[in-house]
Amino acid sequence: MREDHEPDTAHITVLLAETVAILRPALRTSAALRCVDATGGRGGHSAALLAELGATDALLILDRDPTAIAALRNRFAKDPRVHIRQARFSQLAEVLAALEWGSVDAILADLGVSSPQLDEAERGFSFMRDGPLDMRMDPGAGVSASEWLATAPEAEISRVLREYGEERFARPIARAILRTREQTSITRTLQLADLIAEVLPRHEIGQHPATRSFQGIRIFINRELEELEAFLPQAMNALRAGGRLAVISFHSLEDRLVKRFFRADDYRISADIPLRASELPPLPWHPVGKALRASARETCDNPRSRSAVLRTAERSDHYAA
Repeated sequence: MREDHEPDTAHITVLLAETVAILRPALRTSAALRCVDATGGRGGHSAALLAELGATDALLILDRDPTAIAALRNRFAKDPRVHIRQARFSQLAEVLAALEWGSVDAILADLGVSSPQLDEAERGFSFMRDGPLDMRMDPGAGVSASEWLATAPEAEISRVLREYGEERFARPIARAILRTREQTSITRTLQLADLIAEVLPRHEIGQHPATRSFQGIRIFINRELEELEAFLPQAMNALRAGGRLAVISFHSLEDRLVKRFFRADDYRISADIPLRASELPPLPWHPVGKALRASARETCDNPRSRSAVLRTAERSDHYAA
């Protein structure tokens, strides 16, 4: 969830001090620094990273949302160190190649939906505000949530709600969606939210009954997990030895992917092969410290930070991309 830290908005950058502190050791080099904010949002993390950089250093900012790109270009228009590109973070390697950046020192990815996206009803992310049922982070790409719900089979809808939304009542919700669309099109956020609320026999206290379903549909529409799976190895490949990658996730599906990647499970030798510890190949990178979460003070000031998890990994000297 990428949020702004400008005083004239209600959007607060999550885990700002912690993120800068965990990346700072990677910025201690005499060479010109190159950093990446892969999910620029409204520029809160980018501004904090720029404060750590010198006059000859550079920061690349990516975002797939054209509205965010416009805001970023306006905010950093006078800073020659900043390079802004509208792109998915899974296109990181492509953008770096175009810039002819052979390697970078630090990369940040703050995952999920930004506060401006949630708070603007027209974007269709919120079950609390009525708007067109869209949910696309880039409104010019792919199909909207309403378009998908109009034709998707019941089994597919159920799978998306169950796997991506972790919704226990995925099947009855999917059946209700199909019954409803036989009578009328499902095109509004509150229309879908009310439909789900009528189906659920109970829900968690303090959580809207449509929370999990909206999460599942949003993740599916934007291919968020596939994007993350593509991004992580590209980011690690782009780092110089000693460079760091920091990722802030907001739900268990994202965090599980990040945790497993940072542990480098796919690079370990099978347990069936009888090798001593000294004979195992060195890991290509290693996690830095423990996962960090927002403090009680931060979650009080910004309730949307309560599920945030920050994980960091450092590329090893012996890793060859």
